[in-house]
Amino acid sequence: MDVYDVSFFFSTMWVGPFWFAMLIFPEHEMTKKVLSGPWFFLGPLIVWWLVTIANPQAMLDLAKDAANPNGILEGLAEIMGSKPGAAAAWAHMVAGDIFVTRWIWKRCLNTKAPRWVAATSVFFGVMLMPVGLAVCAIFVRESNDLPNINATSL
Repeated sequence: MDVYDVSFFFSTMWVGPFWFAMLIFPEHEMTKKVLSGPWFFLGPLIVWWLVTIANPQAMLDLAKDAANPNGILEGLAEIMGSKPGAAAAWAHMVAGDIFVTRWIWKRCLNTKAPRWVAATSVFFGVMLMPVGLAVCAIFVRESNDLPNINATSL
């Protein structure tokens, strides 16, 4: 096991407790407390910086490839095909996933979304973020976003 394996494991395990708290204990005061500051995404962010600083040539290569629009995807694939590139990309994705999942969780709490909607949104927020965002976008609504339908308006 090398430093990139450890960084992959660390960034994944860092977000786990925060994710479980939002999923299993969404309204608990401790969940609200630990998610009120930046700690929930700092672990993967620090991993990204450390991996990037340890291999600065990869960022220089990516910047060079970005100057050539025809080569950017090939350059990105080459970087991500390496252990340092994959570790950095994974930390980047995990940090983004937990950041968006926290937003989903807060939105579900603020709108008093049904528990199944909140749990599904939060679950997929980390596991498959576009699905979590879609569930949240479809089923979570502010009360004033919904049409006011009553007998007098019909």
